[in-house]
Amino acid sequence: MTPGARLAAAMEIFADVEATRRPAAGALKDWGLRHRFAGSADRAAIAGLVYDALRRRASSAFLMGRQSPRAVLLGMLELERGLDVAAIAALCDGSRHAPPPLDEEERGCLATATLDGAPAPVAGDYPEWLDPHFAKIFGDERPEELAALASRAPLDLRVNSLKADREQVAESLAPLHAVPTRWSPFGLRISLVADAKSPAIHAEPVFLKGQIEVQDEGSQLAAVLSSAKPGEQAIDLCAGAGGKTLALSAMMENRGQIFATDSDKRRLAPIHARLERAGARNVQIRTPRLSADILADLHHRADLVLIDAPCTGTGVWRRNPDAKWRIRPGALAERIKEQIAVLDRAAPLVKPGGRIVYAACSVLDEENGAQIRAFLARHEGFAIVPAAETIAVLGERAFLFRRAVRLFGEGLLMTPLRTDTDGFFVATLRRVD
Repeated sequence: MTPGARLAAAMEIFADVEATRRPAAGALKDWGLRHRFAGSADRAAIAGLVYDALRRRASSAFLMGRQSPRAVLLGMLELERGLDVAAIAALCDGSRHAPPPLDEEERGCLATATLDGAPAPVAGDYPEWLDPHFAKIFGDERPEELAALASRAPLDLRVNSLKADREQVAESLAPLHAVPTRWSPFGLRISLVADAKSPAIHAEPVFLKGQIEVQDEGSQLAAVLSSAKPGEQAIDLCAGAGGKTLALSAMMENRGQIFATDSDKRRLAPIHARLERAGARNVQIRTPRLSADILADLHHRADLVLIDAPCTGTGVWRRNPDAKWRIRPGALAERIKEQIAVLDRAAPLVKPGGRIVYAACSVLDEENGAQIRAFLARHEGFAIVPAAETIAVLGERAFLFRRAVRLFGEGLLMTPLRTDTDGFFVATLRRVD
């Protein structure tokens, strides 16, 4: 496919996403099934255009003065891809399968329009109803913080220290230009250009041997900041597919015990194969069973209860740019209820001196600090561990990390702008009764 034909296809798919409000992945898949002539490179390039348009949907429409899929794609090419009028016009030359030529108004907008004076939701590319929520956390910096959340994310990997060390894996992945992450002692990062195909990491020998897992550096740090130690009794209360369970197992050097569970047994299904591949032997899976309390025998036994809380996912919009346009106030209210339930479930599991580590891939106070404040009001005998103490586990990186993150009375917040990670909130509560 020609570059112009790819752009026309992206406009078609973007229109489908806008009209149906369905996830972009589904629209891209359906288009690919209807257009089997498109090769893998074509599909990757088209997907990149669609996702970049979703990242810059509001700002692109503002720039062009129009809300149409064509306007959003054209504006994105300037704002996100850095193309000038001549380069965009070359893509829209009206040839077979390419978009129609630019009209005079489009040329004028691309040549002279700017985002000067744009309101925060436009400059930061997020739904207007969320502006008061972001203002509470970021204040006047919210356009910059949210613009960073609209940027493209790199591919981050966690090296499994049970099977390999970071230098060894980096050498194996040298053709992909993998470099050590800034904060996580276990991380490697692969930067991706705008229209590149994602590398086939799952086919790499180091992946097949269980030496790496795909995991954002922020998610890695949420596990690292739990300070899990060999010999401890740990519970991963929202284990899902097991990403943080695997990280805890490596940190604990396969010593002690991890009990991994989730409210939905379907989410747990992938964890079994991942544990085997990673060589994690100190994990017990507790599959939920209707009304049975599958953790009743663990009350007051845990040194660590890790909560990877269900949330709106506002912190991972770099990886799911279409999700931010589909989120509704009702979804936030539902996630808050779930967070309250899982925090209350964690309280009786912790032994005196033990800790709850609450992590959420959200930047909203309602899901972060407010949940910690409400938990302390409901449960006596717990105290917040100061963020500086939590951060100390990073050793020589702790000082700079402390300066980079946003610190609150309840915990710390990582953001793409501050730490170049996904948005992640982490708080530690110690049982002191």
